[in-house]
Amino acid sequence: MSWPFVVSLLSLSIWLGLLCLRGGFWRVRLPAAAAPPTDWPAVVAVVPARNEAEVVAEAVTSLLTQAYSGEFRVILVDDHSDDGTAALARAAAAACGREDRLHIVSAQPLPPGWSGKVWAQQQGVEAVAALLPDAEYVWLTDADIGHPPAALAGLVALARAEGRDLVSEMVRLRTASPAERLLIPAFVFFFAKLYPFQWVADARKRTAGAAGGCLLVRRAALDRIGQMRAIHDALIDDCALAAALKRHGPIRLDLSRAAVSLRPYDGWRPIWDMIARTAYTQLHYSRWALAGTVLAMTLTYLVPPVLTVTGALSGAIWTWPAALAWILMVCAYRPTLRYYGQAGLLAWLLPGVALFYLGATLDSARRHWLGRGGQWKGRAQGTATQQARPRR
Repeated sequence: MSWPFVVSLLSLSIWLGLLCLRGGFWRVRLPAAAAPPTDWPAVVAVVPARNEAEVVAEAVTSLLTQAYSGEFRVILVDDHSDDGTAALARAAAAACGREDRLHIVSAQPLPPGWSGKVWAQQQGVEAVAALLPDAEYVWLTDADIGHPPAALAGLVALARAEGRDLVSEMVRLRTASPAERLLIPAFVFFFAKLYPFQWVADARKRTAGAAGGCLLVRRAALDRIGQMRAIHDALIDDCALAAALKRHGPIRLDLSRAAVSLRPYDGWRPIWDMIARTAYTQLHYSRWALAGTVLAMTLTYLVPPVLTVTGALSGAIWTWPAALAWILMVCAYRPTLRYYGQAGLLAWLLPGVALFYLGATLDSARRHWLGRGGQWKGRAQGTATQQARPRR
């Protein structure tokens, strides 16, 4: 038996295992609407913002105009912006006549050992006690997310109906530019493979994941873990927070129906940088994990098309298992493409997209070794002591 045949069988086995044993990660299941609660609890949204002039007005407006029957306030933490982010947020509040809902907090200097976003979130969480002491939930969201008017009501209804300490939604990322259409759906596909949503919601599983653009957290649960101090050094803060919360209570993660990211990725470079910022952190800064990732990505995504083509050209026996593995890959990816309204034919290009992500992961390690890891908004934070704590 030749080694290409053995390798092609191994790739096929990997895809059979992923499809059958990985929590149905490839399926796209949108959450059903929950029955409204008998009373609507008080909620405060906390929005960390650092140099978000291009998108903050639209994001803040989407929060301030929520159709929510309970008490609701928005705290925007201005994290040392120098582009007028806070002024634009105030102007947006005035434009929609909701100045009373918006409260702006100026961030204090970043302490040693904290990641920037988590420090800003902590200051916002602390401000909740003074602004709305009886708030039952804190809605952690970002300054580049647009929420539909019914978003908060839907999150609260779901959290109350199922008794969840955390309800998170992965908002729709932009797919307007050619680079976004080709590369962005794969980000969601790979994320779901790492953190199968079905496993996240299962209290019997250790898997804990969340999406940083939209997290509704029960305030009592957040206080129980010490607020954001529990993950003070995390760069992958959403999954780290989900892991900390799931140790004490149930959580849930879904794809969003209507919430969208407002941040554009007009070329391949911004997407590369997005991946490289935290990919090596995801691997806990381990060279062994990096080597394993290279091997796994090669067997899973690159071997099937390479051996399919070479086998077909030479009439080799390894063609059929390699081709079947490639077909299974395409079938697994198509639901994500459909969710993003993209052509199913793009699924055949997933091996090339995976190679792009693998290259960005290797670059993430390189940046870390050069002391430039976790680069975001002028800060390099990816040090060996700043590790996320995701649970698999």
